[in-house]
Amino acid sequence: MAVSPDATFTPLNICLLTVSDTRTLAEDSSGDYLQSVVEEEGHYLFDRQLCPDDIYTIRAIVSAWIADDRVQTILITGGTGFSGRDSTPEAVSALFDKTIEGFGEIFRAISYEEIGTSTVQSRAIAGIANKVAIFCMPGSTGACRTAWEGILSDQLNSLHKPCNFIMHLKQVRD
Repeated sequence: MAVSPDATFTPLNICLLTVSDTRTLAEDSSGDYLQSVVEEEGHYLFDRQLCPDDIYTIRAIVSAWIADDRVQTILITGGTGFSGRDSTPEAVSALFDKTIEGFGEIFRAISYEEIGTSTVQSRAIAGIANKVAIFCMPGSTGACRTAWEGILSDQLNSLHKPCNFIMHLKQVRD
């Protein structure tokens, strides 16, 4: 990662949503992983929730976070597969002002090196809504690690050059 000598780190308020019909927060290893790396890198976990894979429940939670002036980023794990109830992309993409096509493309490229052609079943997506970045990734801890280490750690870091998402996000209001 290239770092500008005069840059300062900007911590973000990040919300974390796990979408699952079978897990509880006590069994949410993907959410635990994401919470730990968010906090280790100096960001703030603003809120963490778990909800069933229901398009309207997902959309309601994400909409409330998008409307909150204190939130800059939302990480969503789960509900991106092809089973009958997987509905995270449908729930969230309707809220996007802009789609971040590169997130899903790069996620699948990195994932291909790890799991081969099974990555075609990933519907990882991202977008910006009301100056909040939203990243939807598969529910496995390995997929969350791939997304964080391969993309999100740099793109949510104000020190990363030549560019990152910080300038596109809401500014924290005191």
